[in-house]
Amino acid sequence: MDARGGPSCRQSIPSTGLTVVVNPEKPSLDVIFVHGFTGHPERTWTHKRGDPGHQANEDDETAEQPSKIRKLGQFSKSHPEGPRPAIYWPRDLIPMTLPNSRVLVYGYDTHIRHKLGPPASQSTVYDIAWDFLVALEAGRRADASRPMLFIAHSLGGIIVKEMLRRSSSCRQLQSHLNGIFKSTVGIMFFGTPHGGADPRGILQRIAEMVFKIAGFSVNEQIVNTLLPTAERLRELRDEFGLMAQEQNWVIHSFQEQYGVTPLSGHKVVEDTSSYLNLPKIEVPEHIGRNHMEMCRFTGANDIEYGKVVSALHRISSSVSSQPRQRDIKLLTEKEINFLLNSLKFDQIDARQMTIGKAHTKTCKWLLENSKYVDWLDTTKYNEHHGFLWMKGKPGTGKSTLMKFALLNTRKTMKDRILISFFFNARGESLERSTTGLYRSLLLQLLERFPKLRNVFYFAGIESVSISASFQWSLETLKILIELAVQGLGENSALCFIDALDECEEYQVRDMISFFEYIGDLTVSAGVRLQVCFSSRHYPHITMRGGLDLVIEGQEGHNQDIANYLNSELKIGHSQIAHEIRREVQDKASNVFMWVVLVVRILNEEHDGGRIHALRRTLQEIPGDLHKLFLDILTRDSKNKNELILCIQWVLFATTPLTPEQLYFAILSGIEPEILSIWDSKEITQSTIRRFILNCSKGLAELTVSKVPKVQFIHESIKDFLVKDNGLKSIWPGIENNFQGQSHERLRHCCINYMNIDVVGLLQLDKSLPKASPGQAAALCSSVTDAFPFLEYAVCNVLYHADVAAGSGVAQEDFIQNFPLASWIYLDNLVKKQKARRYTKGASLLYLFAERDLSNLIRIYLDIPGFGNRPKYRIAIP
Repeated sequence: MDARGGPSCRQSIPSTGLTVVVNPEKPSLDVIFVHGFTGHPERTWTHKRGDPGHQANEDDETAEQPSKIRKLGQFSKSHPEGPRPAIYWPRDLIPMTLPNSRVLVYGYDTHIRHKLGPPASQSTVYDIAWDFLVALEAGRRADASRPMLFIAHSLGGIIVKEMLRRSSSCRQLQSHLNGIFKSTVGIMFFGTPHGGADPRGILQRIAEMVFKIAGFSVNEQIVNTLLPTAERLRELRDEFGLMAQEQNWVIHSFQEQYGVTPLSGHKVVEDTSSYLNLPKIEVPEHIGRNHMEMCRFTGANDIEYGKVVSALHRISSSVSSQPRQRDIKLLTEKEINFLLNSLKFDQIDARQMTIGKAHTKTCKWLLENSKYVDWLDTTKYNEHHGFLWMKGKPGTGKSTLMKFALLNTRKTMKDRILISFFFNARGESLERSTTGLYRSLLLQLLERFPKLRNVFYFAGIESVSISASFQWSLETLKILIELAVQGLGENSALCFIDALDECEEYQVRDMISFFEYIGDLTVSAGVRLQVCFSSRHYPHITMRGGLDLVIEGQEGHNQDIANYLNSELKIGHSQIAHEIRREVQDKASNVFMWVVLVVRILNEEHDGGRIHALRRTLQEIPGDLHKLFLDILTRDSKNKNELILCIQWVLFATTPLTPEQLYFAILSGIEPEILSIWDSKEITQSTIRRFILNCSKGLAELTVSKVPKVQFIHESIKDFLVKDNGLKSIWPGIENNFQGQSHERLRHCCINYMNIDVVGLLQLDKSLPKASPGQAAALCSSVTDAFPFLEYAVCNVLYHADVAAGSGVAQEDFIQNFPLASWIYLDNLVKKQKARRYTKGASLLYLFAERDLSNLIRIYLDIPGFGNRPKYRIAIP
């Protein structure tokens, strides 16, 4: 930290680091200034033409001197004018406003560099915030408990929020950093984009266009963080809001009143983004300037500075009167178990369990691969920070290889803590999101190392926040994982994360940034966490450090294919058989999935006695994986309607279906007249599995989990059907509306299943009796056991109709003939909680509005006689 001499420093301020600019003898408050996106710790807060009445310092080189050239009219007189002092208000105004306050400014790399100058900094918001926290703690050790308030402009506000979040998490390890969080009393924001700035605003138009045209480069990581769609920024805002309210901080959010000319008069940060919406602790107020000038003042008499004075007095007056956060009570064992159980979710490890075990003679090459060996070598940890990223084309066997590595380490490294997560784009939302990833990894860490369960306490989770409606936020999960990793101490952990490409790209980018931060943290703390990722080559995401391993071209991978063919292609060992195996390997282009499917086709030919046709069959099989899918699906026209409907259900169901649900869903579209109560002795689980295998032509599988679900055997099948329009190839006539037509067909299936005489077949009362929650759940269970597809059909028929309508498929007849009374009865029947049942007077429009089915609402209101105001809790929108 740079301390600039006496009580009020007049020297120039360094562009980076923490600098004390005012240092009274006995300070009672620290005031810390943090500049914004293209700012500087001095220029950001300096008005070059201050009030002439303000006393300028002789040494102040920034003061504007009188012009040496005067333009004089013919009859004008010279009126000498004194210098206009530059007003640097952290130094010139704060001592008058807040006497006995120590004033500090923090500067960081603004990420704008000329092409001829040094390269642009690659620091992220996380890096800057951490450096700020460390510097601030070091600069306050003489009186670490002194209260402090922050004044931040634009991006500086995000830096401050992230820094405070990091400080709040330092309760167990590096606890000396937690004092910053505890000593904060308030924050003053100037134009901080809490919800992200307008992407058409200065960040994109000026930072990306003007600076680049002028020969500058821009750190895209910072630009992306400021965009309004940056999920990370919204999460930080929400997490910070909870933290600020718990700490009872006093917040003042100044908003720019005027726009800027380069943006056609628009504001850089709109009002909706520049405040936190925390009315109990926050006061929003406009400053009569634009974004760049809103934190510069001409002097103590500046009207706009008067607003700042009032806000500063409001914050500083809370130093002695503000109640501090109460002590957090330790959680009970019951509450800890509740939190552990709340981390669990259905199908949490279904993908990993469903992946077949590697063939006996395959994958072993990985154990001798130099990059894999280096990754496991803890003596080289500082070189790669514990990261290995395996990449390969679709179908190369990445997931199988990851499962092999996981099982091998579990068997050979029993002293390590092993955790894993396999993303599954074909699964439910948590299976394909980073929220599911963090919940799974945290649960595994806490189950395998019970001593880490005190992270709930150190993360600030209290008894009062635990209830049946408790929800995990992404930021809380990150904090807990950070604390858990810090708590590993000398214990080493290995983590395998498969199929990053099956999660949304923006989530993966944020996850990689988080793991990079964890990697830096573990290196400095001496903790060993080694993480192995796997994904396709696209999308490409740059990661600092770490090792890359490309599967294609690895000699061991090629040998794996050869070993698999020798073992599984059961066509004998004649000269022709050897030649066919070699031709299969050459044609495979390192794609293991292609080999597996082709082996199945050739084995069927061989078993049918068509040995003479094997080579011709192989020549006819396309070498491209997607073309092979098309060949399999169109090889014959047998049961084509079942095939198409099966594909539509796997693709477009709102949630993956169980085998029983899918079986009856297909029957509802193919043979609705035979639908009845499910006789599990007649239609066994084995029968249903064979039916699904046959309908999908082997391209669908059942997950290995407590509740099996049906999914495609590989994500590339979905890519082929949707992204490559493969569905059009097997279902001519749907043109470009395959989604709308598919949802329309699924709607018909739901209606057909709802038409079953459930009341008569189960001998139920036509009016449901009043029931306790337990009785309602028991009734629902008995009904769904008898009619497995009923709950899905009732709960999703309107959704499929709405999507179909949005794709241009007419729904007027459906709405006019919808069996509302029957639907209400069936919906109440399958509800597990009596309190959620509908009354008989519920209107169709109410159901549409409750489910946000905007397409059906528009159609409903356009139907003559259907637009009357319903007698219920809503009105016409």
